[in-house]
Amino acid sequence: MTVSTITLNDQTTIPQLGFGVFQVPPEETAKTVTTALEVGYRHIDTAQMYQNEQGVGEAIAASGIARDELYVTTKLNNGFHRPDDARRSFEESLTKLGLDRVDLFLIHWPLPTLYDGDFVSTWRTLAEFVADGRATSIGVSNFQPAHLDRIIEETGVVPAVNQIEVHPYFTNEAARAASIRHGVEVEAWSPIAQGKVLDDEVIGKIAAAHGKTPSQVTLRWHLERGDIVFPKSMREERMRENFDVFDFTLSVDEVAAISALDEGEDGRIGPNPDVFDYVPS
Repeated sequence: MTVSTITLNDQTTIPQLGFGVFQVPPEETAKTVTTALEVGYRHIDTAQMYQNEQGVGEAIAASGIARDELYVTTKLNNGFHRPDDARRSFEESLTKLGLDRVDLFLIHWPLPTLYDGDFVSTWRTLAEFVADGRATSIGVSNFQPAHLDRIIEETGVVPAVNQIEVHPYFTNEAARAASIRHGVEVEAWSPIAQGKVLDDEVIGKIAAAHGKTPSQVTLRWHLERGDIVFPKSMREERMRENFDVFDFTLSVDEVAAISALDEGEDGRIGPNPDVFDYVPS
């Protein structure tokens, strides 16, 4: 199966479909990622706060897959926004992953109510990692339009991606539009709304028409809108199902019908980035 790719604004490419390890227990991560790599995934999305970077690294090391065939993303812990902390934690991520560079490093959350509202110096620090070759690309996650505007205006450095909550019930149009306006690609987390799409009548009818599952149709909806997705599952059969989304397309009307399920802010599953202030203890 050939996975489609997207060219980022720094002229590097990223597989449009990846494998996420959010909430995969650290002790099960190596086995889970090994299975994902065997299925065919080559884009792995982890984070410092997931506490499973080491397992990702172990699976990569044992896979025998050439480094340039893999795309690895990790993200800055909310407790490490200060520049020196960001530099130290980034080095720790490389060590845990067993890599000399990551393909993409993100600020996980903007945390505008913490650090005196300063996420700009954090963003400047990430730019250092590109300059020294230890990060191929850098980006942000959960950044609202005002957050994006600010870091770009104050630093001149445009993120490669903005990883935000997007699914049929929360299409997050304002953040998505702001990202696109700046030439920032959208990565969609919680792409199947934590399984809510499985029982959706509209999606179910479209899935039946294509001989696909609701999850596959929803992932296809994301891909056709240009989103980068990385669904998570610890079950091999589900990993294979999520990977099998490149042999069909949706009509314009079908894409529109799924988009019409948007509930606006009421459909949001995760926290609102404008007020989210969680820092791991």
